[in-house]
Amino acid sequence: MDEQIAQIIERNKRVEMDKAWETSITRRSIITGITYLTACVFLWQVGIESYYVSALVPTGGYILSTLSIPWAKKWWVRSRQDMDKNS
Repeated sequence: MDEQIAQIIERNKRVEMDKAWETSITRRSIITGITYLTACVFLWQVGIESYYVSALVPTGGYILSTLSIPWAKKWWVRSRQDMDKNS
């Protein structure tokens, strides 16, 4: 029994760490950098003059997509709760 509890605690620690990584500024920064560099290379290859400026568009889109939108989350949670009540 103690071994099972220890395994559950260890699993919970891993899950918490995974969740922390998913929401970390480090992860977002790395993906932002990769997105910018990839866009720069692509735009440069296709001959866009200001490729380094143009690459800010997809990078900005990524950053905006990672922002928390509290009102949307509240709406989503409420709609899910309503669905559960009606089921």
